[in-house]
Amino acid sequence: MATITTPRLHLTPFEPSDWAFFRTLREDRAIMRYMAAIAPEKETRRVFAARLTAPHVFVIRMHDDDTPLGDIGLQISAVNREEADIGYTVVPAAQGKGIASEALRAMCEYAFNQTGVKAVNAYVLADNAGSVRVLEKAGFVRTQVLEKAYEIDGVRYDDWVYRLECSAV
Repeated sequence: MATITTPRLHLTPFEPSDWAFFRTLREDRAIMRYMAAIAPEKETRRVFAARLTAPHVFVIRMHDDDTPLGDIGLQISAVNREEADIGYTVVPAAQGKGIASEALRAMCEYAFNQTGVKAVNAYVLADNAGSVRVLEKAGFVRTQVLEKAYEIDGVRYDDWVYRLECSAV
């Protein structure tokens, strides 16, 4: 599997040794408040097992430190191979330092240059101002508002759809 390198980061495929990191991410209320309800460990293990074999899913690390800072993944559409959805998470201690932006730009370049994808879509809760800034800074454009379309812990949120097309990079 590929490794993606940026000026500061290495994006590497998930390894079994990343389990503790992934579990910590998925149990962090500050992170999960924008993603989903915190799942039982059995479900988190199932999701992690899928990450181990997924072709375009990476752990984010600095060049000079093996500490995982987040993850980022691309899901190419089974219906239209020229489109993909992207998602990313960065630990709170690493937020606000340009890490998500750098990883997102690298993943989009990878998508456009290595996978044949022509457009990348991202879904973000309207309340997630940090992620909205990351997407817009990377050139993504909001294309749709899905009102009260996403539910976490019994609360419905607006979901915003963003898109970046290959010509924009």
